[in-house]
Amino acid sequence: MILDEFGYVPIDVAGARLLFQVVSDCYERRSLVITTNIEFGRWGTVLGDDKLAAAMIDRVVHHSRLVEFNGTSHRMDQALMLSGNGS
Repeated sequence: MILDEFGYVPIDVAGARLLFQVVSDCYERRSLVITTNIEFGRWGTVLGDDKLAAAMIDRVVHHSRLVEFNGTSHRMDQALMLSGNGS
C-alpha cells in the first residue's frame, strides 16, 4: 500500500484511528510506503493524538528502510527550467 503526502490533508479523530488500523493490519504482513514532509515529531499533531502517533511510528519504522531527501524541490527546479529562469 502507498500513502502519499501523509499529513498534507488534516485527519480527524475517526480518520486517525482508521489509518492506525490500516497500518497495524499491514504491520509485518504487507509492504507499506509512506511519503511525507512531516517529521515524526509532528505526527502527533497531524493525528491529533501523541500516543496513537507513537504507536503508529513504532510499527512504521520497525523493519523499515527510511529514505530522506534534502535539497531543493524537484518540482520547483523543473518549473524554473521550463520558464527559462533556471540556470
